Amino acid sequence: MRNFGMTLSSLRRETGRSQREVATDLGISQALLSHYENNAREPKLDFVIKTCDYYSVTSDYILGRSDERNGDPSVNIDSLGALINELLELRSAEESIIEKLKQLTEHE
Repeated sequence: MRNFGMTLSSLRRETGRSQREVATDLGISQALLSHYENNAREPKLDFVIKTCDYYSVTSDYILGRSDERNGDPSVNIDSLGALINELLELRSAEESIIEKLKQLTEHE
């Protein structure tokens, strides 16, 4: 299972950046970043938030609680699918009503 240090190190390597560059960008020393990456020190909440923003990931991802970097897209896809189905049902119902109205007006 991933932890904060592993994830922090992995994200930095993915971006091809050195500890010195990332530490400077995040406003900490290279030594402190190294401690975080090696799980020798635990970061404060404000650093976790800053790091999430820096790498555009969720706190659950950076803390190793989720494999989804930017939230759970399946929730949004499922919700969108359900909404589309509801709209299709409404459209079908509207078409049925319109057809019945046409039939009624044709007989008059």
